[in-house]
Amino acid sequence: MKLFNKNRKAQALPVLAGSGVTASHPFSLINSYAPLATAGNDLYRTLCEAVPIIDAAIHKLIRLTGGFKVTAADSRYDSLLNEFINNLPCDSGGSSVYSFIDTYFEQLLKFGTAAGEMLQDENGNIRYVYTARPEDVCLKRNPDNFMQILVCRDDISGAVPVKNQELVLLSTLNPEPGSLCGTSILKGLPFVSSILLKIFNATGQNWDRVGNVRFAVTYKPGEDINSKAFAKERAEQIAHEWSEAMKSGSVKDFIAVGDVDIKVIGADNQIPDSEVSVRQMLEQIVAKLGIPPFLLGLSWSTTERMAAIETDVLTTELWHYRRILTPVIEKICKTHLRSFGYNGKITVEWDEITLQDELEAAQAELLKAQTKSLEKEANLNDK
Repeated sequence: MKLFNKNRKAQALPVLAGSGVTASHPFSLINSYAPLATAGNDLYRTLCEAVPIIDAAIHKLIRLTGGFKVTAADSRYDSLLNEFINNLPCDSGGSSVYSFIDTYFEQLLKFGTAAGEMLQDENGNIRYVYTARPEDVCLKRNPDNFMQILVCRDDISGAVPVKNQELVLLSTLNPEPGSLCGTSILKGLPFVSSILLKIFNATGQNWDRVGNVRFAVTYKPGEDINSKAFAKERAEQIAHEWSEAMKSGSVKDFIAVGDVDIKVIGADNQIPDSEVSVRQMLEQIVAKLGIPPFLLGLSWSTTERMAAIETDVLTTELWHYRRILTPVIEKICKTHLRSFGYNGKITVEWDEITLQDELEAAQAELLKAQTKSLEKEANLNDK
């Protein structure tokens, strides 16, 4: 039974009462966010679309997590396992377990909970694996076994447990006590992102007003009777000639008789400096996502030592994500090998996160070896 339900209608997010103020940016869903309320999945999708740096950080985490290889305790199954990992069909035309893990991990980061399903053929071989939409899945405890969490199809008729729970993949990120679902990495960002979008939208509107030059043409009639009597006609004539002179694609001179004053609208006003405010909001976003600023193209002044510390912190974050993904990879591979009669142990070996880590590890081993050598020489001299 597939988790994905084609006939299921999309659930509408609860609409929060507004104050009658028009949204200050196109992404009005972010403005409707209420603290401590259950945020819908559409809200997190909107965040990634509205603030590109959030979407970039999520995909950076996916790529920085790195690749892996899987080996069996019995080396005779390694070639079979490698062929399976590299050619398993998955979502969006992908053809490897690596592609599936990327999609699965993205769902986990965005929504806090990721669920997938392995589809088998009549021989028990896995022929397809996919990630279910979060809207189509709900979780509940098994009434007969408190320790088991059942993955269910969120259907119109209610939560229907999937028949083959052993073929279901489930991961949660930082679940709250007593909750079956995980917590999105984007939790806490809607309010900050709403302020950031207001600044961006206001900056765009200011440039529309000030950057796209507009003119105020004022005609002041003279003191004579004729000037006052024909003021309306002369103003209409000036307006017509001015519009002809300002038509795009042509450069014309404007000539008028009388007291005509021409000024640029908004020339005396300056666009407010938003650098400090934008940086304050971006600092909150970067701190929540756990990505060093320089990896996101933010040229904030920092020292080499600080950059090294930020890299070490990122490394611990990535290993935390790897610990969550490792059981998923093991379950897929074990299920595949079981159809070939293998029930032994398998090992998931992750690639080194960066070449810099390998270099630092080698330098540390060199320093240890030099230290031991010096200790041996000191002991010989003492004797």
